[in-house]
Amino acid sequence: MTTPNQPLGAVAREDGRWVLRYERTLAHAPDKVWRAITESEHLAHWMPCNIVGERRAGATIELPFWPAHVARYGIATPTLHGSITVWDPPSVFEWTWETDLLRWELEPIGGATLLRFTTHIDADDDGPGPAQTAAGYHVCLDNLADLLDTGTTSPLVDADVSPWERRYEQAVGQAS
Repeated sequence: MTTPNQPLGAVAREDGRWVLRYERTLAHAPDKVWRAITESEHLAHWMPCNIVGERRAGATIELPFWPAHVARYGIATPTLHGSITVWDPPSVFEWTWETDLLRWELEPIGGATLLRFTTHIDADDDGPGPAQTAAGYHVCLDNLADLLDTGTTSPLVDADVSPWERRYEQAVGQAS
């Protein structure tokens, strides 16, 4: 489910890479949000891949796409690799996905959590690039919020990102 009132993430060009930044206030304690962003049983609902490997700084991880994503998008390399660079439960989780860097920061605010997600990507300016990636993460975060709020969510693989892609294309154009 795509939540129309969620703000766009910020799109910027920094040091030759695209940087996407999102903030979401989630009506749940940091421990619950932490489990949702780090445990496979929750990732299956809102992230296109699993995270397989020990959860600690310095650990090498495998990032297999879920089978439904492999089938729908014809993913030629269904398992990518990375490493956990920061593991500070329940505050900061940072990891690499091949050359991309993903950083999740959780800050308690009252009984809720401010989630800050930042990713540095090596997306091409042509073809599927930063706008498509930004739209994809936007929908992932919407699914994460749905999962936390209701305990379920629509399958991520069925999400329509096209409305968000158009909006992020404008943001990418302004950041170029």
